[in-house]
Amino acid sequence: MVREQGDEAMVADGKEDEVGVMGIGAAADGGDEHHGGGGGFSMKSFLWHGGSVWDAWFSCASNQVAQVLLTLPYSFSQLGMLSGILLQIFYGFLGSWTAYLISVLYVEYRSRKEKEGVSFKNHVIQWFEVLDGLLGPYWKAAGLAFNCTFLLFGSVIQLIACASNIYYINDRLDKRTWTYIFGACCATTVFIPSFHNYRIWSFLGLGMTTYTAWYLAIAALINGQVSAIPTHQFPIHFLHALFGEIMHAMWKPAKFKYIYLMATLYVFTLTLPSAAAMYWAFGDELLNHSNAFSLLPKNAWRDAAVILMLIHQFITFGFACTPLYFVWEKVIGMHDTKSIFKRALARLPIVVPIWFLAIIFPFFGPINSAVGALLVSFTVYIIPALAHILVYRTASARNNAAEKPPFFLPSWTGMFLVNLFIVVWVLVVGFGLGGWASMVNFVKQIDTFGLFAKCYQCPKPPVPVAAQSPAPLPHH
Repeated sequence: MVREQGDEAMVADGKEDEVGVMGIGAAADGGDEHHGGGGGFSMKSFLWHGGSVWDAWFSCASNQVAQVLLTLPYSFSQLGMLSGILLQIFYGFLGSWTAYLISVLYVEYRSRKEKEGVSFKNHVIQWFEVLDGLLGPYWKAAGLAFNCTFLLFGSVIQLIACASNIYYINDRLDKRTWTYIFGACCATTVFIPSFHNYRIWSFLGLGMTTYTAWYLAIAALINGQVSAIPTHQFPIHFLHALFGEIMHAMWKPAKFKYIYLMATLYVFTLTLPSAAAMYWAFGDELLNHSNAFSLLPKNAWRDAAVILMLIHQFITFGFACTPLYFVWEKVIGMHDTKSIFKRALARLPIVVPIWFLAIIFPFFGPINSAVGALLVSFTVYIIPALAHILVYRTASARNNAAEKPPFFLPSWTGMFLVNLFIVVWVLVVGFGLGGWASMVNFVKQIDTFGLFAKCYQCPKPPVPVAAQSPAPLPHH
């Protein structure tokens, strides 16, 4: 019955008003049919208040692809073609499974709390709160630490990527200077209240990355093969996770598990052709070019792709930072404040360390790899799988579960075995081998370019003719 009624929430009069898993008030408001403070059409609601399944799909797909579109060819150069394709598909479906687990635990937590009379009006439920409510403070601390660190460096990556991409249009300024400029631009995301308000941006962002993906694939094929294709090693993770906050922004969060899978399938159509084509064309050269744009010829098509990715990265920066804003607001007691300007001012301290880290470590390809192996391994895979096992370890919990096992795996034992496999696999292969490989590469970048690198992987300027050594005089 809970599943039928859904985790319903509405947006009324420009303010989030969470209704809850028990469907309280749903009949009066019609679930996700009416939102925005009335039955009539409102441009503000259309552009600003997103919580439908489509909004969630655009958010998931847009955030999964993000800057990874430009760094995945670099990952393929470390993995090899076949390993790269197979591992991307494998981890894509693995991520969809753990997204399903997170959605189940979210519904379980919210169901239990609302039965106790807890209201989530003007309060965004986050993943660490779900862990706290179901498993206790130690799990809350682990979830908070991994998720916040992951999102922090995810924001750093987007900021570095902005500077890296704009450099391929305008190289009169070095990448470090561009990082200063885009740091100030991205700081404006403090004015966007929540994930509800990214409706139009999510839609546009996915359109932009779709263009960029097919530009990379077509441009690489037209360019042709320029080097041999060696095979390298070790898996690199590339999925992004903002599950809790995106679900909370939905009017029917119980549908999230299906949405994430559909988003993953669409992302495959973007990342696999573009990464495979780039690797086929450039092979080993990608090992020293973590941004795919750097190997493609400068023309109007590439400039358009760069500009679209810049806009998308601004959006993704906001997506990654918003959960951090929420955590910080709760710490300082500002989360329930209705004034957008007061909340924006309170959020600014979150942007400063992101800005600083982007200037210290400007090598986003290696950072992507390290974040994936060391943080995403736990945030996206290990913690959700372990949490699901522990929450439903007793017969009582299983009998009273808000959601039963899915139709394709109706046995609780089967679910526990799948979750146990994920924990062991990701711990050994992802965190262990992947973490070792990514850290070796990260240290190598620091040794090669140093901290605060002014222009990471920029082409070296030609040596002036006057500065070249004169040819030796002939001997007679």
